[in-house]
Amino acid sequence: MNPHHKVALATCSAALAAATLVTPATSSAQSNLPAPTPAPAGPTPTAAPCAEAEHRQFDFWIGDWDVIAPDGAQAGSNVIEPVLGGCALQERWSGRGGFVGTSLNSYSAATKQWHQHWVDGQGGLLRLAGGMEGGRMVLGSRGPDPTRPAATVQQRIAWTPLPDGAVRQLWEQSDDEGQTWTLVFDGRYVRRR
Repeated sequence: MNPHHKVALATCSAALAAATLVTPATSSAQSNLPAPTPAPAGPTPTAAPCAEAEHRQFDFWIGDWDVIAPDGAQAGSNVIEPVLGGCALQERWSGRGGFVGTSLNSYSAATKQWHQHWVDGQGGLLRLAGGMEGGRMVLGSRGPDPTRPAATVQQRIAWTPLPDGAVRQLWEQSDDEGQTWTLVFDGRYVRRR
């Protein structure tokens, strides 16, 4: 054994011999110590964001859908899913001819309205706001007509849950301040099996 190792071993042995093992059975001093304080339990749980009933009003639209036009032809497919911890619904539309778009839908407790922000692959943008009316979600907007900048157009889109689990989406627009409405889209959402 190396002499340096002998010195180190002797030092460790002396330190161990000098140490005293204290256990509850051998130490009366330990019984005078206060009991250990338990760790704090952490913050009190609060309600999850977006847990209010208003945030669930549009949940009937969640799903993986085939969208059928009134003539029976498939207009497209749409996937609606909750995102951001259930605080919003994201739509991913794929229609005939490669037309695609997406929207983000959320309820604002501040305005007490639902909001939809739609963007499509052809540069289209639509911002809608509204809420539940007579058992259906109705969102609308009023603004410049993208095809006639001097004109104003109103958009109104209603989603109605149907008894068979399908959803009807009816999109109309008016360019005479709501006196008359023109059909833009009418689709029946049928869940994919």
